[in-house]
Amino acid sequence: MLKSFLYKIFETRHFWRYATFDEIAELYASRTLRVIAMNIVSGFTSVYLYEAGYNLQFIMYFWLIYFLIKVPMSYFTGYYIAHFGPKHGILISNLLYVPSMIALGLMPSLGMTAIVLWGVFMAISTTIYHVAYMVDFSKVKNIEHAGKEIAFMNILEKVSIGVSPVIGGVIALWFGLQVVMWVAAILFALAALPLFKSVEPTRTNQKIELPGFPWRATFRTIIAQAGVGFDSVTSSVVWSMFIVIVIFPGASWSIYVTLGVLSSVTILADLGASYAYGKLIDGSRGGSLLRISAVANGLVHAFRPFVKLPMAIVGTNIVNEAATTGYTMAFMRGVFDTADLSGHRILYLCISDVVMNFGAAVACVVLLVGSQASGDVLGMKIFFFVAAAAVLLIGTANFSLYRNQPS
Repeated sequence: MLKSFLYKIFETRHFWRYATFDEIAELYASRTLRVIAMNIVSGFTSVYLYEAGYNLQFIMYFWLIYFLIKVPMSYFTGYYIAHFGPKHGILISNLLYVPSMIALGLMPSLGMTAIVLWGVFMAISTTIYHVAYMVDFSKVKNIEHAGKEIAFMNILEKVSIGVSPVIGGVIALWFGLQVVMWVAAILFALAALPLFKSVEPTRTNQKIELPGFPWRATFRTIIAQAGVGFDSVTSSVVWSMFIVIVIFPGASWSIYVTLGVLSSVTILADLGASYAYGKLIDGSRGGSLLRISAVANGLVHAFRPFVKLPMAIVGTNIVNEAATTGYTMAFMRGVFDTADLSGHRILYLCISDVVMNFGAAVACVVLLVGSQASGDVLGMKIFFFVAAAAVLLIGTANFSLYRNQPS
C-alpha cells in the first residue's frame, strides 16, 4: 500500500532521471518505514539511560565512543557500497538495526552488555545507511529539479517523524519503553523488505581510490560537515537532556509523552517550509538560504539556555526546525552537486560522513569538559553558546553551485 501510494506521487511528477518509478517507490517505502522506526524511539534513548540511573557524563561518554567508532567506519563503508551498491547497503543497515533495538529493550536485565550491543549495532547500521542513502539519492536525482525532489522527500520524512514520537511516547507510557524497542525492531525488519528485489542505481564492483581525489575543490564543503555533526548532537542529545534535567526535573516516565508531543508539533509545523525551501533552491537562492539558516540556527542555540517554560520549548523547537531544514536542504543540494562534479561520488560522501561524525564527537567532548568543570546545568548552558558559534561553520561550505548566485 505504501509503495503504491509513493509510486503514484513520484510518477505524476516525473522526478527521476536514472531510476524507474517502481524502484523509487521501493526505496522510499523503505525510507519511510525506517524513519518511523527510528523516531518512535530515537528521541528517548538518552532520556531512557538517564531515567535508568545513568548520569549525564556517562551518557555523553557513550555518544562520544559511538561517534568515534563511526569515524573510521564511515570511510570503510565506502568499500562495501562500491562493491555491492547503495541499496544493498540500505538493506543490510536496516537488518542490523533489529538486534540494536532488541539489545536496548533487554537493558533492564542485561545492563551494560545490552548498552554495548545497542551502541555497536547502531553505529554500524546508521553509518552504512547514511552513506548508502546519500549515494543512492545523489545518483537518482534530477539536476534541474533537485531542490523540489529534496523538498518532497523532506516532507515525507517530516510527516513520518511528526507522527512517530507521539506513538512512541504513548506506547512507552502505557506499556514501557521496552515495548517501543520491540515495535521499532519489527519496523526495521519490515523496512528491509521492499529492497530485496531492488536494482542498484550505481555500478557494483567499483574501487575506492584516493589518488586523483579533488581535495582543493571539495575541502571547504567537507570541513563544513563538522558543523553539521556538532549541530546534530546539540539539537538531539543535549537539548533533550536539558529539557529533562533543567526544565522538567523529576518528570519520570511521563516525560516520554511530553517529548513526543513537543517533537511532533515542531516537525509538523515545518511542512510548508520544506516546499518553500525547495523552490528557493531551484530558484538560485540556495546559497543565501544556507547562510541565513546557519546563522538562524546559531541564534537559536544561543537562546536555549534561557528557556524555562513549555511554550518557550515549542517556540524554540519550531524556529530551530525551520532553520535546520533550511540549511539541511540547501547543504544537501550542494553536496549532491559536488558529488556529481568530483568524479569520486562514493569517496566524497564517505569522507564527508567521516568529518560529520568527527564534529559530533567534538560536541560530546565539549559538553563533557563543561559538565566536569561547571556541573551539568551550567555545563549544558555553556555548551549551547559554543554550539551557536560552531554551527556557523555550516555556512562556510562555499559550494560551487552557489558561488555565482545572488546573495
